[in-house]
Amino acid sequence: MKSLFTAVFLLLCFLTGFAQDNYDVDLIPANLRNRANACIRNQETVIDMRAPDNVMLSVKKAITVFNQNGEDEARLVIYYDKNISIKGIKGEVYNSVGLPITKFNQNNFSDMSAADGFSLFVDSRVKHYLPSVNEYPYTVVYNYEIRNKQNLIIPDWTPKPADDVSVEKSTYTFICKPTDQVRVKTQNYNGTPEVTTDEKQKKTVWKVNNILAVRTEPYSPAHETYATSIQIAPLDFYYYSHKGNYTNWQELGKWIYDDLLKERKALPPATVQMVKDLVKNEKTDKDKARKIYQYLQDKTRYISVQIGIGGFQPIAASEVDRLGYGDCKALVNYMQSLLSAADIASDYCVVEAGSEKKSMDPKYASMVQGNHIILCMPLKGDTTWLECTSQKIPFGFLSDFTDDRLVLACTPEGGKLLHTPKLTTAENLQIRKANLTIEADGNITGKMNTVYEGAQYENQEGLISKSITEQHKLLKETYNIDNIDFEAVAFAQKKDIAPKLTEDISLNIRNYAPVNGNKMFLQLNAFNIKKSIPEIKNRTLPVYINRGYTDEDTIVYTLPDNVDTTLIFNQDKTFKSDFGQYVCKTSVEGKKLTYYRKFVLNDGTFPAEKYADFSKFINDVNAADYLKLALSLKK
Repeated sequence: MKSLFTAVFLLLCFLTGFAQDNYDVDLIPANLRNRANACIRNQETVIDMRAPDNVMLSVKKAITVFNQNGEDEARLVIYYDKNISIKGIKGEVYNSVGLPITKFNQNNFSDMSAADGFSLFVDSRVKHYLPSVNEYPYTVVYNYEIRNKQNLIIPDWTPKPADDVSVEKSTYTFICKPTDQVRVKTQNYNGTPEVTTDEKQKKTVWKVNNILAVRTEPYSPAHETYATSIQIAPLDFYYYSHKGNYTNWQELGKWIYDDLLKERKALPPATVQMVKDLVKNEKTDKDKARKIYQYLQDKTRYISVQIGIGGFQPIAASEVDRLGYGDCKALVNYMQSLLSAADIASDYCVVEAGSEKKSMDPKYASMVQGNHIILCMPLKGDTTWLECTSQKIPFGFLSDFTDDRLVLACTPEGGKLLHTPKLTTAENLQIRKANLTIEADGNITGKMNTVYEGAQYENQEGLISKSITEQHKLLKETYNIDNIDFEAVAFAQKKDIAPKLTEDISLNIRNYAPVNGNKMFLQLNAFNIKKSIPEIKNRTLPVYINRGYTDEDTIVYTLPDNVDTTLIFNQDKTFKSDFGQYVCKTSVEGKKLTYYRKFVLNDGTFPAEKYADFSKFINDVNAADYLKLALSLKK
């Protein structure tokens, strides 16, 4: 009897345990499988801030991967260094019916330096694991614990990491002392966190359940701008022996300047004198700065340095002066010191760089915002910005990497938010003029001149340094025309605050205007077809156009003698919307057939219900761009 009782008890324990951790894919509700490439079955994230220099992170995550497109969600990547130690990692992989396939631990992870090829000193390393499973679906469960010897950066919570991922259950728990003060930024969280407090600790828990995967909508804002997220910033912090506190950008910028920058600006007396001699004949501060900037570009090169607090603190200006290299922080700090030697004031600015514009949040200061440093010179009536990591970028030009966003300027008086200049729709130009001769057999030869400005300058500038072979290869990808060949390619630059890149090409295209019977078929727009976009019903997200631009194309075709030009009729189209405008015109004079196209795309954020108008506008442009003429041939 006792043996039977024991057996039943063990069976119940087994069934209870199995019910709690049953990863059978059939248990996932159908609505969580719809449109999902992966589903987070359960994720429990616990942050225990025991002290400013002792923050424990523990994570349990179970995720089911439905197909190859969800594979990345099964990947675990953990960075660590002297400030971050991994206390343990273990996990299991289960098949589609929830039976275990394999177990793994920290020894099964690849471990490598986090150096990126541009880095000289990097003490950060990365552990990486991706299950090797050939059959879908499968489920991977991770359990890991990490100790942080700092609380300046608290891991945030984004329960749904991508559109194509659904979430069955996810919780985020933050534990601290009852007396600890923290600021919490809550985005798109509809619930109310559970808060429990006793004499030892305060525990706050956020929970979400049953979040569906959604289709990805083109021209949407960045995922992090609308996803559910929680961010936490303690008032008092510790980081690599540095202590401080802040509640806003003014206080954070003050701490950065006083603790990380102020003592790193001194230059050797010989360098100070060199700067004074360098600019002694220049009349204005801007001309002086231009000369110093050229000196910086000639002397230094960019290389990443991330040792200890190196992620936030620059190498001393005197070291950059001696070595001739540095990361973005070091090169900006060095340039600022060189300018100071010429009595020119400037501001060290933290920016979130990238082609997609991302601004500092004016209402929520944190150290995790910003991944790059640039320099601002508040010259009287002529504020000038400098990108100090490039040896090629023109003086005063901020590319689409840092334009049009809020940045943090760190000054002796404290931090302040500034806005970088915007590369506007009218400035982001591509102006093309081509003269092409069509032979009787449909082959085309000719020359083409294209001028790029603004953000479009930045898009093409990288071609200049490539080999001729590589230039031809990349241009074929750009123009994407069958049978196109380039006989000669030449580039010229005007490096200024408003730079220009001129591209001159001699080309030939075999059988571009094919002949069939007594007709020659010519697609007028040879080089600049706007791609169509899908029509989407029930759009939920705003329409976001990150950057506007203006294209103008003028192509003059010299027609062969056997084309009957009297039968060519004008094919003009013009339409306009909130999103931009399109103009297409044709005209014939003698043997010259001229095609003119202008397309303007406006940047901005538009209501979701305007997407139908937007897709119609773009698809109308696409249809007009494919306009073909059937040219009649004389007998």
